[in-house]
Amino acid sequence: MLTQIGINAKKAERVLMTAPLVSRDAALKEIAAALRENSAYIIGENKKDLEAARENGMSESMLDRLSLDENRIEGVAAAVENIISLPDPLGRVLSGGIRPNGMKIEKVTVPLGVIAVIFEARPNVTVDAAALCLKSGNTVILRGGKEAINSNKAMALVMRQALVKAELPADCIQLIENTSRESATALMKMNGYVDVLIPRGGAGLIRACVENSTVPVIETGTGNCHIYIDKDADADKAVSIVYNAKTSRPSVCNACESLVVHAEIAERILPLIKKALDRKGVVIHGDEKTASIIPGVISATEEDYDKEYLGYEISVKVVSDISEAVDHIMQYSSGHSECIVTENYTSANYFTSNVDAAAVYVNASTRFTDGGEFGFGAEIGISTQKLHARGPLGLPELTTVKYIITGDGQIR
Repeated sequence: MLTQIGINAKKAERVLMTAPLVSRDAALKEIAAALRENSAYIIGENKKDLEAARENGMSESMLDRLSLDENRIEGVAAAVENIISLPDPLGRVLSGGIRPNGMKIEKVTVPLGVIAVIFEARPNVTVDAAALCLKSGNTVILRGGKEAINSNKAMALVMRQALVKAELPADCIQLIENTSRESATALMKMNGYVDVLIPRGGAGLIRACVENSTVPVIETGTGNCHIYIDKDADADKAVSIVYNAKTSRPSVCNACESLVVHAEIAERILPLIKKALDRKGVVIHGDEKTASIIPGVISATEEDYDKEYLGYEISVKVVSDISEAVDHIMQYSSGHSECIVTENYTSANYFTSNVDAAAVYVNASTRFTDGGEFGFGAEIGISTQKLHARGPLGLPELTTVKYIITGDGQIR
């Protein structure tokens, strides 16, 4: 079964890789329209997933990730349309020149080929990933989690029908409906059919892909994101940023999970932050200093500082200076997004220079680490590695290069 999916993907790849921009954009337009036209059907299938998830005790924050309604489907369709407005990532000449022997050499962007995406309970990823792959000339094999299987099947069917209407092969987008662990493991080893694998989900999924895949992997997702409040921070900014980064959508990878506070401002700022976080019932895991300043703190363990909570919990560490803050962050960071709140230029520069992460913020919420917010359109994930890409994976990151050499009979 998987082998046939791989064969179908390779066959479709030959068509899509040479499809002109107008054809790819027309297909995206059909997909956006089809999502809106079939929203009632998609929502109906999503309700089946939500009912099963509730019966299985899924947390409220994870249910939020799984849930689809008219507004979210409209948002997904709008994101597809936004991708249409973006420039063509293919055929760009990155460099070139004439060699002394007269040969012309050009470095040109081309599709990666067949991209496999393994993801968990985020049905919007089905569309985001497919749309980005389509625009960048890549065929895609999607393998979602069992929690969202009905939603994913509905969205994949709608998109495949739209592709046919746009006169492109339906197999440019394929969904593996077998959600067993064995199907994921088999997909990780489909050398010859899959050119790159992108996992999008929790730490366990990403670790499994990195450790077991024989197909090249772009590691994404896990977000133990920190906010460091410097001694020279503006208190109002600090409270607002922490509140937004922790509570606006705690189940996503760019949410703040860890707070680091300079000792000189801790007694003033921590009660204000607790008051704000109490509005959402956020549980605080802190060190001894934190517990001495604010009530109701649970003693933090090593596991807490290393944890991606994906819910209304946060760890807190009070430090003596910015150097200790950076050391703490680099010990536990997942390389996703880190922030400093400060009015001190020297401190900001020290932080951005010494913190090694895909996105490093000064006085802004980590929730902005997102392809749409960065102006890339939808994103297929957030890469936390350094090769082949880092940060939000938009259209340019879904391409590779080839050299085109034009001669006139030159020999060596």
